Amino acid sequence: MGWLGVTASATGRRWVGPDAAEDRAAEAIAQSGLPLAVARHLARRGVDTGTAAAFLDPKLRDLLPDPLSLRDMGPAAARLSGAADRGERIAIFADYDVDGAASAALLVWWLRALGREATLYVPDRIEEGYGPNAPAIARLAQAHDLIVCVDCGTMSHDAFAVAEGQADVIVLDHHLGGETLPPALAVVNPNRMDETGELAHLCAATVVFLCLVEANRQRRAAGHAAPDLMAMLDLVALATVADVAPLLGINRALVRQGLLVLRGRARPGLRALADAARMDGPPTAYHLGYLLGPRINAGGRIGAADLGARLLSTTSDAEAGALAERLDTLNSERRAIEAQVTQAAMAQAEAQADGPLVWAAGEGWHPGVVGIVASRLKEALNRPAVVIGLRADGTGQGSARSVAGVDLGASIQRLAAEGWLLKGGGHRMAAGLTVEAGRLEGAMGRLGELLAQQGAGAAGPRDLRVDGTLMPGAATRELVGQLEAAGPFGQGAPAPRFAFPALRAAQSRAVGDGHLKVTFTDGGPLRLDAIAFRAGASGLTEAIERAAGAPLHVAGRLELNRWKGRESVQLNLEDVARPET
Repeated sequence: MGWLGVTASATGRRWVGPDAAEDRAAEAIAQSGLPLAVARHLARRGVDTGTAAAFLDPKLRDLLPDPLSLRDMGPAAARLSGAADRGERIAIFADYDVDGAASAALLVWWLRALGREATLYVPDRIEEGYGPNAPAIARLAQAHDLIVCVDCGTMSHDAFAVAEGQADVIVLDHHLGGETLPPALAVVNPNRMDETGELAHLCAATVVFLCLVEANRQRRAAGHAAPDLMAMLDLVALATVADVAPLLGINRALVRQGLLVLRGRARPGLRALADAARMDGPPTAYHLGYLLGPRINAGGRIGAADLGARLLSTTSDAEAGALAERLDTLNSERRAIEAQVTQAAMAQAEAQADGPLVWAAGEGWHPGVVGIVASRLKEALNRPAVVIGLRADGTGQGSARSVAGVDLGASIQRLAAEGWLLKGGGHRMAAGLTVEAGRLEGAMGRLGELLAQQGAGAAGPRDLRVDGTLMPGAATRELVGQLEAAGPFGQGAPAPRFAFPALRAAQSRAVGDGHLKVTFTDGGPLRLDAIAFRAGASGLTEAIERAAGAPLHVAGRLELNRWKGRESVQLNLEDVARPET
């Protein structure tokens, strides 16, 4: 039996509420003075009375891991610091996504604080593909003493071979490693095969940050100047959220602190991008993941690959403004391309029988949007998804996204090792691949077998987990503020979700591109405003119209709606269901 009796909602999901143990834990937490709604959310997150205070106020000093717990960290930090002191020529080779751009910017700002400038190199997604390539590394090695590869490089054996004897190479990465390491001075990666896996959830920017923490420690021990790292946490927060790292433990603490730094609007690039994105109100994880992140990614997806890294690294307000406007325009173009590919890919995916994997492929699909479309398929069908753009040379370049509990990167890596792919790799939740068009169906069949061994596809439609019930009168600005104190929310840390029983839709109207604005009432004077995004595609519009004013159980997440300087409470509507009769 579902929560409030809901076993099949408008979106086809069963609602699951707190169990008896969570109810008891919530009541105990509430005795400390917290609202019961907040206590229910904490209980659902596994927080109890003894840990509630620390959870609501996480400290970096308590959660930051020892950088030296990662292999090769000591030599990497020493080589980087020494290169800065000696005035050596340093090149930074970065991936073209947000994590790569933020990782590169961290190094640029740190070196700049020591009076050094580095060469920034970001490969073209289409012409060069992901990660270091031999021609680029050869050119950099001829003109530099040290090459630092960020968010890439762990599998770049051939590329780094050309640098031997010319320049040292350091890798600061988080993608899955192979049985052997490339020829580099240091490979710092929590996902190396010889690591414990305790820090496998870190994004590359956090690995870079830890390297700078260790470099600063070594510098202080030697009596040298050490740049301020706390001011750089806005970059770490941005990368953590945009790379969909779980907001747990140290990641959560880094993002909370980074959001505070971001409020100061001190970094020209992020300040300009926030303005271009028309970001309103204090920054949140939502803004990082859905407003700033996609715009930075747009450069690597369909524009010049280095735009994002340049934006995050610039000290010039004029350059920041120009870059931000360019990225905003590219993001609009990306959205149009994405919409076309999503429609075609969804049609292919929905035609497939239930299984451990959904995949779609199409001629000319832009490689810059296949990852986003894979995310759309994964969210809609709750199965790992692969989307591939087929190219004129007879190969396909694709991206894959996974669901919780399924290690996609390991399966893609094994698929490559078995010869099904020309190239493939990634991490647990995301991966990239290149495949011969003639082997595509066989490769996807084999990938389905590997994923099925991990339980992919067995869950069926996702349950909708609800923290508890509320009445419209409880949905106040004060409560929303108290709930936000339990954030930030994102991957691995879902925002609180509440059900409002037996409400009626007093009025509704279409807004934007397929969204629905609704005002609910419980029959009294109180109202609950709600917004349902993509309501037509999800079935919510049809369900609300069919109810014709009859009672509906309503579920979603409370938030503050800011419009023309005014704030009001709004429900981000995710589902509705007819009460059992």
